[in-house]
Amino acid sequence: MLRPRVAIGTIPAYHPPLAGRDGIRLDFNENTIGCSPRVLERLRQIGIEDLSRYPEKQLAEDRMAKFLGVASSEVLLTNGVDEGIHLLCQTYLEPGDQALIVVPTYSMYRIYMMAAGASVISVPAGRDFAFPMADVRERITARTRLIAIANPNNPTGTVVPIDELLELAAYAPDAAILIDEAYFEFCGQTILPRRHEHSNIFVARTFSKAYGLAGLRMGALMGDADQVLSVRRVCSPYNVNCAALACLPVALDDHAYVQRYVSEILASRTRLQDALQTAGIPFWPSQANFVLMRVGATPDDSKHFTERMRTRGILVRDRSANYGCEGCVRITLGPKEHTDRLLNALHETFEELDIAQGTRS
Repeated sequence: MLRPRVAIGTIPAYHPPLAGRDGIRLDFNENTIGCSPRVLERLRQIGIEDLSRYPEKQLAEDRMAKFLGVASSEVLLTNGVDEGIHLLCQTYLEPGDQALIVVPTYSMYRIYMMAAGASVISVPAGRDFAFPMADVRERITARTRLIAIANPNNPTGTVVPIDELLELAAYAPDAAILIDEAYFEFCGQTILPRRHEHSNIFVARTFSKAYGLAGLRMGALMGDADQVLSVRRVCSPYNVNCAALACLPVALDDHAYVQRYVSEILASRTRLQDALQTAGIPFWPSQANFVLMRVGATPDDSKHFTERMRTRGILVRDRSANYGCEGCVRITLGPKEHTDRLLNALHETFEELDIAQGTRS
């Protein structure tokens, strides 16, 4: 009887709640108003010949390299950041190796690491989800081959200082260090200019968040040219579709659109955090386009809260399944009109569930 590898049977299932997402979608950290109108116009120009040919990504990679201020040989475009994570696992992990994450964090790190046959070492975050550098260093061994860090982190919105990341790369020179900067635009901190200090550093960026292109699945992986060449060897030459490649330069060129959107999100983040503080709701100050808050002590509390928000047309994400997040809900930020509706719904839901008062802003 045909059987999958043993490692496959041990991988936890990931079930994104995509079905029935009616309402304002503040549950997936997506851009809630969509991409630049210029991107839509470029999509309309894609013709039959574009669709009938295999996509060529060299020009788009050159454009991305120029945008990021790196060499073309240091960039690999990927089918979303997820593929970049997968490729790193396939390139650097073998059965018996160890990979390290700090929890809570993005679930797909663990899944791709386990799929490669590696043992995943989960290091609990510190107080208020601070990065536990001493504990991480303590868990690094000669078998550690990959360390993945979301910066800002998902679902907490916390950030690791650049100097600490560089310290980690120096301490584990035989491990690939992935710095996943999916939420970079909402934070502004990046390790990219200092990546050359250590050849084991990789930086990932996405266009699913600030750029509103989640449906096109476009990501980028940057690193030392020789290391990127190794990763490219396990990557399909046609991994990014023609629509994404056509739209990327247009999205990069529309700086004003992205800046306006990010400015609105930052204003909404301040409004939400101020409202939660006024209401006495525990939350963690965020450097991303979302805020994690605690609405109770148990998974049932966050489940009930999420359900009541849904009845008011607002979708938020129950994060109780994550380490240290029992009773927690994550809320994605949208522009002003979405935040107006969010704060009204929060006020009503807090009142209905007898959690707190005074969330209007």
